Amino acid sequence: MTTFWSTYISVLTLGSLIGLTWLLLSTRKGQSSDTTDQTMGHSFDGIEEYDNPLPKWWFWLFVGTLVFAVGYLILYPGLGNWKGILPGYSYLDPDNKTEFASGDKGWTGVHEWEKEMAQANARFGPLYAKYAAMPVEAVAQDRKALEMGARLFASNCSVCHGSDAKGAYGFPNLTDQSWRWGGEPASIKQSIMDGRHGVMPGWAEVIGEQGVADVSAYVITGLNKRPLPDTVSADASKGQAIFAANCVACHGPEGKGTPLLGAPDLTVAQAFIYGSSFAQLQQTIRYGRQGQMPAQRDIQGNDKVHLLAAYVYSLSQPEPAEAGKSH
Repeated sequence: MTTFWSTYISVLTLGSLIGLTWLLLSTRKGQSSDTTDQTMGHSFDGIEEYDNPLPKWWFWLFVGTLVFAVGYLILYPGLGNWKGILPGYSYLDPDNKTEFASGDKGWTGVHEWEKEMAQANARFGPLYAKYAAMPVEAVAQDRKALEMGARLFASNCSVCHGSDAKGAYGFPNLTDQSWRWGGEPASIKQSIMDGRHGVMPGWAEVIGEQGVADVSAYVITGLNKRPLPDTVSADASKGQAIFAANCVACHGPEGKGTPLLGAPDLTVAQAFIYGSSFAQLQQTIRYGRQGQMPAQRDIQGNDKVHLLAAYVYSLSQPEPAEAGKSH
């Protein structure tokens, strides 16, 4: 902040406090110290107003508010470039003279968050490191580790995947065996650490509207082994030929998917996170889909991601999942 704006804000803030103090004290002058029967000389609908001072408790409440404001502005930022003198915010770690990430001193919301994170890491860091040194499969069998992973999941992942991890429209179910990028521990951890970006191109301009209907019919009847709605007019055999010419590169000749590309297995309806009905499949093939799983490497760090990976892995495992769930 420039000196001009810092001065401008400081003058406005202090001027307001001084003005309010003057107003509060000046209105006390000339007032009687006790209640009287004298009125203000006007009435409304037979109601008159007595000329009595503010109750003392009310007056001192105003004074206390002004004193609090002055104390706050001394301790915390509020006067332009003034950083405040609140103790403990010159360094993130006063003993080692470790500075805050911004290099600035004084209290800020970010500095408060940094101190809380540093305290949490000092307290729980060794425990996270202990589990990070274990294989994901072993962590997935430790009840305490799964409880910690469940809390991390609830705080960071449930907004998309749901509190029960069963997913939602556009977000995969993490409790079944339909993994778009692979369900092995290493694949799950990589998905959480580095994120994923899945892209399904739109095919309407390539295969036409009838081609979209035919491919959708083939996916439902030929790969999913489900019947088509009675009102559908589509040729699944033609759709199979279109699929073989355009879709096998990602989904494979049998429609089993390719985890390396994030292409789902089309032989199971659970894999369709955007819906598996004939109309929903047409929408997906016609316009394509895009989905992104945000990377957690810089947000959670390796040790917490390791716990998250173990928890997510446990959800699709028959015995450990039931033993370790805590939500």
